[in-house]
Amino acid sequence: MKIALYIILGLASALLIFNFSKIDYAAPLDGNSSVAVISVLACLCAILLLVILLISRKIVEKKKRSL
Repeated sequence: MKIALYIILGLASALLIFNFSKIDYAAPLDGNSSVAVISVLACLCAILLLVILLISRKIVEKKKRSL
């Protein structure tokens, strides 16, 4: 499960970079650029959730060791 989380995190990061390249900074909310902006926000949310999950798993692991 830990490896899968890192793979998903890497894919989300790759999608983030790809979608940043698709944004037209002159008009970020027009046409396909708006889809890219929404996708960037979705990737950021996914990355944030995955990082929170990884941190919570580390906390649970440390708590089990201390018992």
